[in-house]
Amino acid sequence: MSRLDAGLGDIAQKGGRQTHAFLAGLTEAQVARVQSLGEEVTLPEGELILDNGQRSTCCYLVLSGSVAVALATPRLTVCVQVVGAGGMFGWSALLQGQDTMFQVRARERTTALRIEGSALSKCCRADPELGVELLHRALRVVSERVRATETVFAEWCGVRVSG
Repeated sequence: MSRLDAGLGDIAQKGGRQTHAFLAGLTEAQVARVQSLGEEVTLPEGELILDNGQRSTCCYLVLSGSVAVALATPRLTVCVQVVGAGGMFGWSALLQGQDTMFQVRARERTTALRIEGSALSKCCRADPELGVELLHRALRVVSERVRATETVFAEWCGVRVSG
């Protein structure tokens, strides 16, 4: 797996059905509850999905294709991570009132389950066991994003990064 690839894995098989890696290991009822909050969307190649500084309202579970997560300024855009099938982005939507920190653009035709952050937050409050599990998973996504960003900038500074 490339240093830019998201580390949450691909779509997992469970009971003959596919389950998104972000939801793998949850009960069937929990998976169904989260999926019922979402809407499958198709994102054409090159589409800007999130822009840094934009108010974040939705998180996305990538079903197929991939997106580039980048730090963007008016003069420079640096890809820090590629999120493919099984990955998640838009975690800041879980923090109501939080602006997006990264720019996210479809690298190819991509399908994703788009979930309103407010609906997912409400679900987490209504089912604290599910909420704790989803927030721990979201924190892993945040941690991977921080690590990917650190790696890109270390390499820019000439620091050899292993693994």
